[in-house]
Amino acid sequence: MLHRAAAIFIVFAIGLFCAGRALAQDYPNRPVKIVVPFGAGGGTDALARFLARGLEQRLGQPFIIENRSGSGTTLGATAVARSDPDGYTIMLGTASTFAAAPGLYKRLAYDPTKDFSPIMLLATVPFVLTVNPSLPVNSVQELIALAKSKPGELTYATAGVGSVHHMFSELLMSMTGIDMKHVPYRGGSQAINDVVAGHVPVYFADVGPAGLLIKDGKLRALGVTTLTRTSNLPDVPTLDEAGIKGYEANTWQMIVGPARMAEPIVAKLNAALLDFMRTPEAQRHFVSLGMQPTTGTPQEAQDYINVESARWTKIIRGIGVSMD
Repeated sequence: MLHRAAAIFIVFAIGLFCAGRALAQDYPNRPVKIVVPFGAGGGTDALARFLARGLEQRLGQPFIIENRSGSGTTLGATAVARSDPDGYTIMLGTASTFAAAPGLYKRLAYDPTKDFSPIMLLATVPFVLTVNPSLPVNSVQELIALAKSKPGELTYATAGVGSVHHMFSELLMSMTGIDMKHVPYRGGSQAINDVVAGHVPVYFADVGPAGLLIKDGKLRALGVTTLTRTSNLPDVPTLDEAGIKGYEANTWQMIVGPARMAEPIVAKLNAALLDFMRTPEAQRHFVSLGMQPTTGTPQEAQDYINVESARWTKIIRGIGVSMD
């Protein structure tokens, strides 16, 4: 009986493998949806549209962007986790989705380490602490001193509750003992526009979108979030250098699909992305956005989620921030 059961299992497994290969050979035969869990106009949205063009060129079908923002990217992520794992719904997710949300939300509708099929880690993204130039501070230490003189009065913008902008700000307040008021927006583009307009004075911005605004004097850069300086803003110190010892934070961009996607389809998407990411055009574009491009296997992407989710869950719970 055991031999017969084993034989049946082997035949079944071979059948699944062959079916998966057949699906991959035909994939895609209709448009593919890329969910962006942010509003239109931000850095993640711009990157998704750039990637969509590269995938269309290599796979011969339209890759259509669907913006589903809200709840710190968890609304879009939940929709993707619950979608059919046929390869026709994928997502460009960030550290907000996979690293911040598990520690932040008491009841999360998905498990970032189990409910997705990682396809490729595309880039890591340094951030920069910025202020509106009208704020009378020129350094991190001056910002800390001002915030301590007006506890709870200074406001800071984010791309939404639970976004990395939110978590980076909470980490800053925790490590410096300051208290600022949170002003959440429904995306990074809305937040940065209001900071430039002077409605909110403080913001952790993506280095790419903030670069020109800093050079034009519309934002003032105080420090970058990584332990080493970024080539986009070589004269801006790290927050660690600026006196917040040990401060380190960045976000990242990753393409995923729902869990249980057929391995041959995951491999086909990974191969198309790898081919595109190796082009000089893609390398230049990522750098222009302030991102550090990377590539890798689906398993390496899964390992990265596991490590980052555990690291930020520990940090967020240590800070004591949570959402229902």
